Amino acid sequence: MLDPVNILLVTVLSSIMSLAILGSLRPARIPGVGRWMGAYVMASVALVLAGMQRLGMPLVTILVSNTLLALAITRVLQGCREFFGLSPRVPLAWAGCTAVGAGIAWWYWITPDLAARIALVSVFHAAVYGAIGGLALRHRPPGRPVYSYRFVTWAAWLGAFAHGLRGLIYGTGLIQQSTLLDFTPFNVVYLTLGILVWPALSIGMVLLAHDRMAERLERLASRDELTGALTRRAFVTQAGALLDAARASGMSCALAIVDIDHFKGINDRYGHAAGDRALAQFGRVIAAGVRESDLFGRLGGEEFALLFPAMAREDAVMRVDALRVAALAVRRGDPATAHEMAHEMAPAGRALQADERAGAGGDASTAHQGLTFSAGVDVYQDGDTLASLMARADAALYEAKSRGRNRVVSAAVQ
Repeated sequence: MLDPVNILLVTVLSSIMSLAILGSLRPARIPGVGRWMGAYVMASVALVLAGMQRLGMPLVTILVSNTLLALAITRVLQGCREFFGLSPRVPLAWAGCTAVGAGIAWWYWITPDLAARIALVSVFHAAVYGAIGGLALRHRPPGRPVYSYRFVTWAAWLGAFAHGLRGLIYGTGLIQQSTLLDFTPFNVVYLTLGILVWPALSIGMVLLAHDRMAERLERLASRDELTGALTRRAFVTQAGALLDAARASGMSCALAIVDIDHFKGINDRYGHAAGDRALAQFGRVIAAGVRESDLFGRLGGEEFALLFPAMAREDAVMRVDALRVAALAVRRGDPATAHEMAHEMAPAGRALQADERAGAGGDASTAHQGLTFSAGVDVYQDGDTLASLMARADAALYEAKSRGRNRVVSAAVQ
């Protein structure tokens, strides 16, 4: 059972099993999975060919098998880079594959030297395994559980250690053997470790893919599909945490409650499809005008909330008013935004104009401008809860509506 050929065959079977598992994840279109599958196909073929060395045919069983295995681990590296949103280009790894093929050919047919061949292949694999482990360590998405990424890191670094040690031992001539599949204690230990590392790495790839799918599901659960805003529950949870941080650090924090003007008229006159388009465009305008650290949530219907960490009252009022102007620009013809959305938002604009002509309320001077919103703003004060802060901002919102809509009102300073 400990014969090197049998060990290689077990590794082949584990590669095939890994390929089947990764194949089940292909429909999810997770970046990198396709490259990982290609890597395990190449690795399976390479290991089968390597196990046939006792039959001769060195061109296939030595040169092709080792080159193919180098290409396989390079594909794994590419897949990892793609998974983490990096360019899959790895010119140094491809150059290493070329060097592996050329070195094997040289040290087999020109100047025969088994130790040099083993050292070359081992150093290449150690470098690539090390790079894979480094990627998983450095590029874990913020807020994601660490287990999957640490598993890949340690599996890859175990492979790097094994290959590096093997390259060092053979490169310095500490061990001499006549063929790659000699039944020696060190060879058996090394190949047995290979049984562990290669499948462990594939398990790590599956764990990464499952974490990405979990992230997608969590995003769907916490994001409003139409506007891209946080759901009410997600907003309240995250806003509460930010207010706790503001309370502990003395940091200023501003909140705005925003309500799209005359939204019911859009739905009543032109249907919910027009209302959905108005909401979607509103969401795009807001998302484009806030910082990454700001929170944007949909409280329900056409009512939204914005939380601005580390922002004073006056700055928050200016920021929300700038968003109001940006929403108007979409309908008024400003070249930066209007051309793209003019056709899509036409029903919403006509509905608002009709409402104004019918005396539905609001500022008649801005009826032609289309989509508008009103907002109330207040800042965190000592002893505030999220509910009390939202209540004051909501009162300011209703004052904005009573003044004619399409405006931002700051709550009275207490």
